[in-house]
Amino acid sequence: MKKILYTFALLGTLISCKTTQVQPEPKQPIIASLDLVNVDNDKVKVSVDPDRLTGEEIRFYIPKTVPGTYSNDDYGKLVEDFTALDYKGNEMEFHRENENTWVISNATELDKLTYFVNDTYDIEGEEGVFSPSGTNIAKNENFVLNLHGFVGYFENLSEEPYRLEITRPETIIPGTALSLAEINNGVETDYQTDIFLLNRYFEVIDNPIMYSLPDTTSFMVEDMEVLVNVYSPNKKYTSEDIKPGIEEMISAQKRFLGEIDNTGKYAILLYLSDTEKQDARGFGALEHHTSTVVVLPEMMQPEQLQETMTDVVSHEFFHILTPLNVHSEEIHYFDYNDPEMSQHLWMYEGVTEYFANLFQINQGLIDNEEFYNRMSEKIEVSQNFDDTMPFTEMSKNILDPEYKDSYYNVYQKGALIGMALDIRLRELSKGETGLLDLMKRLSEKYGKDKPFKDDELINVIVELSYPEIQKFFDDYITGSTPIPYNKIFEKVGLTEEEYETNTGYFLAGQTPYIDGNPDTGELFFRENISFNSFLDELGVEGGDILKSVNGQKYNIQTAYNLVMTAESWEDNEEVTFVVVRDGEELSLTAKTHQPTTTSTRIIEKDDDNAQVKLREAWLKG
Repeated sequence: MKKILYTFALLGTLISCKTTQVQPEPKQPIIASLDLVNVDNDKVKVSVDPDRLTGEEIRFYIPKTVPGTYSNDDYGKLVEDFTALDYKGNEMEFHRENENTWVISNATELDKLTYFVNDTYDIEGEEGVFSPSGTNIAKNENFVLNLHGFVGYFENLSEEPYRLEITRPETIIPGTALSLAEINNGVETDYQTDIFLLNRYFEVIDNPIMYSLPDTTSFMVEDMEVLVNVYSPNKKYTSEDIKPGIEEMISAQKRFLGEIDNTGKYAILLYLSDTEKQDARGFGALEHHTSTVVVLPEMMQPEQLQETMTDVVSHEFFHILTPLNVHSEEIHYFDYNDPEMSQHLWMYEGVTEYFANLFQINQGLIDNEEFYNRMSEKIEVSQNFDDTMPFTEMSKNILDPEYKDSYYNVYQKGALIGMALDIRLRELSKGETGLLDLMKRLSEKYGKDKPFKDDELINVIVELSYPEIQKFFDDYITGSTPIPYNKIFEKVGLTEEEYETNTGYFLAGQTPYIDGNPDTGELFFRENISFNSFLDELGVEGGDILKSVNGQKYNIQTAYNLVMTAESWEDNEEVTFVVVRDGEELSLTAKTHQPTTTSTRIIEKDDDNAQVKLREAWLKG
C-alpha cells in the first residue's frame, strides 16, 4: 500500500463479472502500445488492440482505483481524443458511460482503440492523484509510467495476456523489474520499441516503468538483484549516491525476514521532484510485488534523503509479506472500477509499518531510544483520531467519505496494533515467537496465489497462535476498546513519562501541523491536534486556511518552501500570518522563538529480570 509522506511532513477483482456476451477467441494477447517518441503537448498516444471479439457491445475501462492507493483517483479523467476503429480503419460508434468507462457498439468489428493520455505531475494539484501512483511525461527526458494511468482493460478480459509495446527514443532507457521480451530497432531511426509480455492485466499495473536518461545501478543481496533507478532533474543525486544506504537497508531486511522472501528481482524507481517548478508534490512511495515507486523532493539534504529512503522504501519492501504474500480475495480479485475493500488494513499497512521500524532496532540500524521515540510519536498522533473506531470497520469502508480521512491512522495506530500483538505473542510464547513468526506461518499457508476469505482470517490467526489472541482481536481490532499502552509496555519493562520537547514551527518530528487540500491547493492548519507553543501564541485554530506568511503567499505546491523558510527564522523576529477563518480574513502576529510541546516518551525500567528478558526477545528476536 502506499506509504504517504505529507508534502510538508517530508521534511518529515473480484474481477468485474458484469453480464456480457462478449468473449475472446483464443488466444492472441491484447496489444497495448505507447508512443514515447511523438509526444505532443505532454500527451502520449496509446492504442489497445484486442483479439477479435464477439457480441453486440463491450466496455473498456481505465481504472478508478488501483490496489494500494485506498482512494478513488479516476484515471480516466486523463484520457483525451478517445477513438474506436474497425478493421477497415473507420471510426466506430461509442459512448462514454462515466469518467472511466467507454461502451463500444458492434464489438465484432472492433480492431483497436486509440487515445491520448495526459500526465499528473504538471497539473495543479495533480488532480488529487498521489504522486507515486501518478504519471509524468517529459519528452526525451523522463516518463513515469504507472501503467494504470495509460493502459486500460476490456470487460471480462482482464485475465487475458498482454503484449506491451513501448516505442521510445534511444537516449532514454527503462527502469523496471520487468524483463524485456524483445527489442525492435527502428530502421535508420533514433528510436526503438521495447516489448514486454504479461500474463494478465494485474501484471500490467503491477510493473511500473520509469524511462529516463541512464542513471541505474544494481547490486545483489544474497540471491536477489536490486535495481536502483534515479531521475534527478538538476543532477543533484545519482543512483550511486543512493546505493549505499539502500544496500545496507535491504541487506538488513533480508536478514530480518530470513527465508520468507522469494523475490528474485526488485526495482526501486526514485523520482526527485523539482520543488521550484510545477512538479510532483505528493511525496512518499507506492509498492508493487517486485518494485516500488518513490517520489521525494530533490532539494532534500543527503542525510535527510537517506533517512527518508530507509523509512519509506523499507515499508514498501516489507509489503512482500503482506498483502503480496498474505491477502484476501478482495485484493487478489481486485475490481479496479467497483472495488470491494478488505477489513484488514491493520495487517496490510499497520504490520508493514511496524516491521519497517522494528527491523531497524533488530538489525542495529537505530538504538532503543530512537525506536521508543517513534512508537511514542505514533501514539500521540493516533490519539488525534477516534480511538474507539473498530479498525476492521474503518478498513472495510475506507473509500467512503466518512472514513477516508482516517487512512493516515493506519500508519499510526495500525503500527501500534502490530506492536501490541507482537508483545502479546512474545508473552504467550515466553519470548520464543512473535508477530514475524505468525506472518511466516500465514505466508506458508497462503502465498501470493492463494487468497484468504476476509472474514476467516482472525480465526486462522487464532488457530495458528493461541486461544488468548481471540480476545486481543475482539478488544482492539474488531472492537472499540483503546489499546492500554502502559499495560502493554509493562510486560516488557517499559513505562511512559511526560516531558517538554522542541519542535519545528510547522512540524513535530514527522507530524505536520498543516495539511493541504489537493482540489483547491490551499494549506490549512489541522484539526484535532495540539499545536506547539509558537502556534498557540500566534493564535491559530484548527481549520484556519493559511494564505501568506510575511506577505509571501503559500499553497500546497510551495509548502516545502514554507517549512524550509521557517527553519531559518532567528529568535525574536516578528512574523505575520494571514489566515481565513469562517470566511473572514485575519492577520495574526507573533515573535519567533523555539517552539516546544509537551510529549510523552517511553523509558526502560530494569528492575524486573523477566520483563527485561522478554523485551530483549521482542526487540532482538
